[in-house]
Amino acid sequence: MKLRLAVLITIAALNLFCCDAVSFLRTRAANPDPGVSTPTNGCRATIASTTNHVGSTSARSGAGGLKEVNDPRFKKRYESWKKEFVSTEIGRAQWELYSRHPHLTLTITVAENNKNGAGTGLYKWNDAGELLEATIFLGRRIDEGYPSSIYYPVMNALEPYESAQLLSRNVLAATKIAHEFGHVMKIADTPASLYRLQVKLVPIYNKIFLSNGHNVNDPQLVELAQQMGGNPVEIWEDREYWGEANAMLYLRDRVAKEDFHCKLFNRIKRTVEQYAKPYEERFSEIAKSQGIIYSCSWK
Repeated sequence: MKLRLAVLITIAALNLFCCDAVSFLRTRAANPDPGVSTPTNGCRATIASTTNHVGSTSARSGAGGLKEVNDPRFKKRYESWKKEFVSTEIGRAQWELYSRHPHLTLTITVAENNKNGAGTGLYKWNDAGELLEATIFLGRRIDEGYPSSIYYPVMNALEPYESAQLLSRNVLAATKIAHEFGHVMKIADTPASLYRLQVKLVPIYNKIFLSNGHNVNDPQLVELAQQMGGNPVEIWEDREYWGEANAMLYLRDRVAKEDFHCKLFNRIKRTVEQYAKPYEERFSEIAKSQGIIYSCSWK
């Protein structure tokens, strides 16, 4: 148990605060961590979900909006993923939100590395604390690979439906995109001062944890966790489950009229109850927000 916690805290610290998203994605693709429960062929869905260049600027190089910067080799598949995402009401609404955003520039790009995963990072804020820049990195094959059910109950739940050819691989890709949009929304709602404090304190926490026999009850660690709003694992888990909550919003729209929608959402429900009980409310509220899903056993 202590070893697993040590691995999780180390991974969380790296995922939260690596200083270069692209190089981190490249490193993780070349050196997968054997301690991670996610399979190597699955989506380490937000391996750089909060990777960042922590910056502050009072001047803007341009207006906000959504930029798509992609290698021509991946353009066709990317357009298929995007088409699937915006085929839903929530997908269109979120795409439009960032396309017309007054100050945030969101860049979406397909990265050659991190084949089946995705990540979000390169955040910048202005002096007023508004998020000005963020980048979503999509692996070149996000339409393949399923992550662990422990932290990714929504994406993982899709696997049997693709295997039975009830859903296309583009649905998996669009669900991963929705997950990353969830990260952008969460970070945009996070005070820049808190984020910077976490950037500063997580490495300190990690260093103490690795030198004190992995004792999370160390008074120094308890104090650091209080300042940061949780230990590195708790912060990371919270962000991952917000990403999954947004992925569930997409699926809510996408499968609402499918005969198997109750089975799919009940599968998600069971996984959340088993592995993510403290975060259950955010998923149940989404389930209840549409009558056709509320009519299932998720109540």
